[in-house]
Amino acid sequence: MTNNLLPVERLDDLQLNGLELIQNPERFCFGVDAVLLSDFVKVKEDETVLDMGTGTGIIPILLSAKTKGKCFTGLEIQEESAQMARRSVEHNHLENKIKIVTGDIKEAAQIFKPAFFDVITVNPPYMVYQHGLQNPRDAIAIARHEVLCTLDDILRESMKLMQDKGRFYMIHRPFRLTEIMVKMNQYKIEPKRIQFVHPYIHKEPTMVLIEGVRGAKSRVRIEPPIVMYQ
Repeated sequence: MTNNLLPVERLDDLQLNGLELIQNPERFCFGVDAVLLSDFVKVKEDETVLDMGTGTGIIPILLSAKTKGKCFTGLEIQEESAQMARRSVEHNHLENKIKIVTGDIKEAAQIFKPAFFDVITVNPPYMVYQHGLQNPRDAIAIARHEVLCTLDDILRESMKLMQDKGRFYMIHRPFRLTEIMVKMNQYKIEPKRIQFVHPYIHKEPTMVLIEGVRGAKSRVRIEPPIVMYQ
């Protein structure tokens, strides 16, 4: 498989069940947030999962090893990233469990209709459009800024595609938590579990993990914080 790598691509060891991922360091490579999200997500046996904005497929690939889900779908708008994800799926012999679809999050319900998913995951762009944005067509800018989709787009399409009582998982930045809670409620995805991620115990959290349930009653649990470094 390594013979099929394109120029500047590399094959990264995921340190899990021998899994490896094709990445291009000149584009956006996955970070610790994807790993944290894959640890936070709960997928039951035989459940179906959709990962929105899957990039190079890191979250479906990790979840295929960490859970007993039946099948995992990754939706990615950038064709180059989607192709890398497909080649990683093939490299890891996961074609029977993972499917990568090229498409726009804003049209997700139309793309997958009439399918419904038990679980939806997303590691979205954290920054609002134009906040420090340099090149709106750059792959890194698209991954970090709401250039091609917004929080509203993600939640609206997730609500349409989740089973009743389906679960929604997202990692984001704490400075947008109030906005996230308001919008989740607006789209009938009730926040049920929140966990903050701190770089050090005495530092403010830099990430927040959120679980929501479609059509659930209001009740949220705050999990013990994750501290990255001693």
